[in-house]
Amino acid sequence: MITLSFDGLLPRPVSAVPTPGRFTLDTSTALVGDRATADTVRWLRRRLGAATGLPLNSTGNGGSIRFTLDRTVPGPAGYRIELTERLVTVAATDPAGAHHAAQTLRQLLGPAAFRAAPTGPRHWSLPCGRIVDRPRFGWRGCLLDVARHFLPTREVLRFVDLAAAHKLNVLHLHLTDDQGWRLEVPRYPRLTEVGGWRRRSMVGRGTPDAFDDRPHGGHYTTTDLREIVAYAAEQHVMVVPEVDVPGHSQAAIAAYPELGNEQSRLLDVWPSWGVNSNILNASDHTVAFFRDVFDHVMEVFPSPVVCLGGDEVPTEQWDYSPLARRRAAELGLARPADLHGWFVRRMVDHLHDRGRRALGWDEILDGPDLPAEAVIGCWRGVETGHRAAAAGHDVLLCPEQHVYLDHRQSEHPDEPVPVGFLRTLADVYRYEPVPPGTPDAVAARVLGAQAQLWSEHLDSPRRVDYAAFPRLAAFAEVVWSPREAREPDGFERRLAAHHLPRLDALGVEYRPLTGPRPWQTRPGVAGRPR
Repeated sequence: MITLSFDGLLPRPVSAVPTPGRFTLDTSTALVGDRATADTVRWLRRRLGAATGLPLNSTGNGGSIRFTLDRTVPGPAGYRIELTERLVTVAATDPAGAHHAAQTLRQLLGPAAFRAAPTGPRHWSLPCGRIVDRPRFGWRGCLLDVARHFLPTREVLRFVDLAAAHKLNVLHLHLTDDQGWRLEVPRYPRLTEVGGWRRRSMVGRGTPDAFDDRPHGGHYTTTDLREIVAYAAEQHVMVVPEVDVPGHSQAAIAAYPELGNEQSRLLDVWPSWGVNSNILNASDHTVAFFRDVFDHVMEVFPSPVVCLGGDEVPTEQWDYSPLARRRAAELGLARPADLHGWFVRRMVDHLHDRGRRALGWDEILDGPDLPAEAVIGCWRGVETGHRAAAAGHDVLLCPEQHVYLDHRQSEHPDEPVPVGFLRTLADVYRYEPVPPGTPDAVAARVLGAQAQLWSEHLDSPRRVDYAAFPRLAAFAEVVWSPREAREPDGFERRLAAHHLPRLDALGVEYRPLTGPRPWQTRPGVAGRPR
């Protein structure tokens, strides 16, 4: 029997003070809101109505749950909930805060409130008291890599639900890479016709390389992507698209060989993992091509931030290419490798000219005169965050040493495909984005933090669930709750007693705290630990 109380909330709120009594939900309970919170009320009525079987109409002669906007509530995205035996009042700074409050009420109703249909007779009630809450960071994100292994639209929508349930507010979709191009661009149909699938896939990271000869592919139509964006917006999740240039581009080169540096050698979509030497050339045609691609991206995705990648760009092909050497000389660059910064700058300027902000991985800092408006995703370590902030850039913290959730979760031999750094649930919870002693100038530039789910070794939704949860729940508390409110022992207790049952109700195939279930292992598939 799960005791429903404020103690089980996750992420932990700023303040939660219980009082005696409970608010009962029944067929006479009303759920109402003002114009600014109407969307959240409709969303909550739909979700709770499905789970409870209660109508939760806007009129009723019983108790009421009332949502309203109140600018005096600390924010942004903050809320206050007052619960008495006859009335639940939700006051929010803004519509996002109202939705976060709705997620809190859903948690307080217990795991059965996360089911898609009633599961039997049940008494529904909320504990009385007062909750005041707001997020620590404005950017609370998770990257989902659908380029290496494609996830159908329904699975992306499901992941949006899971992110929003944890009060995350950014879904970063990694849509293109060497191993697949997932974004329909009507002007360039071969990007998906050719670049959208590969003949086989590497399995693990053993020596020698091993492959599964099963073709893999898929892509999202423009309609699919509009659906994902609209569905996420309903839950106040911003979808940030990524088209990675000028590296991680073999799928595009396979589709349009004129984009590459060795045009006489036809390439397939890459079936392997790692850093690939096949990169884009720096011709005017290629720059214009990707300006067209980003124009389509901006038409589909309304997010103020668009990611252009810019990471892991080996420049050997430019060094040996007569065309690249001539191009570098024409541009007055000291060496062909400097074409990296030049190419990135062309895309950054294109995005900024159209009113968006470019997000790039921290390698783009090496380019000359990068506009200060560009956001830097710091994945290689804390020192790149300091460097970016010193150059006047806003910073997104996503260090691989701490928040790459595709990395292994234990040293046990049953851990499936053990790659990367060892990062346990406790390790993720201990991560501190802005540790004490961080210079004020750096802290002021931190937009927030983002967990990463790279999918080389996550070849199904079940494997995504295993890698993400419950570590993503720990990360959610890191980026939402006040630093002083976090407590590792209490977190694991709340997780086991209250939150894992919610994930069970949502059908999430998370990693048990004691280790993988037999069907979650991958016997015989080698990894590459670091």
